Amino acid sequence: MPLLILAILIGIIAGLRSMTAPAVVSWAARLGWIHVHDSWLTFLGYAWTPWILSICAVGELIVDKLPFTPSRKLPPSFAFRIVSGSISGAAIGIAHGSLVTGLVGGAIGAVIGTLGGAAARSALAKRFGKDLPAALLEDAVAVVGAILILKAAA
Repeated sequence: MPLLILAILIGIIAGLRSMTAPAVVSWAARLGWIHVHDSWLTFLGYAWTPWILSICAVGELIVDKLPFTPSRKLPPSFAFRIVSGSISGAAIGIAHGSLVTGLVGGAIGAVIGTLGGAAARSALAKRFGKDLPAALLEDAVAVVGAILILKAAA
């Protein structure tokens, strides 16, 4: 699969769940699916990094369901999703020889995932009559999607 597509796809995952993308990217780096050693993202493959990012990702999955959780479209959350998508895309880009393509693709994907994910979840919540099933479906798409994207990037 072309690098730009992979980077956009992992960015979309970051737009859905901001910590899932870097957590799965970190596991991919640790397991040798992608190679980021000798780059500024080497830390993603360190022994503790995938564990720490996975704890953050699980925390996000829980907090997302709470009634006081702010919208992903608010500037701080939106910006963080773009950063997360950019870093995740950059890791795939480094592994495939083009940091810039991965970085930009990840950022573009994060914007798409943030806006599209919010719209899709809202529409699904309306169809289900409540938000929780839509949120759980979004969680599943993010986790399974990220794993499949990183397997394709390997």
